[in-house]
Amino acid sequence: MCVALPGKVVEIYEKDALVDFSGNRVRAISGLVPIAVGDYVLVHAGCILQKLSAGEARDMIELFEEIEQA
Repeated sequence: MCVALPGKVVEIYEKDALVDFSGNRVRAISGLVPIAVGDYVLVHAGCILQKLSAGEARDMIELFEEIEQA
């Protein structure tokens, strides 16, 4: 089972993107879903699999922070 944290797209290149996960920036393949700078995404195995709304991303981040504090 995998758990993915939302990341924010900060740069887009030809076939991949730079995604920021709370300050940790990772390059991920971006050809599976259309994305733009500023989008929130879920990444698995180096591929962007899903785009999220800002509200969905915020809710997930808050949930993971609560779990971490428990």
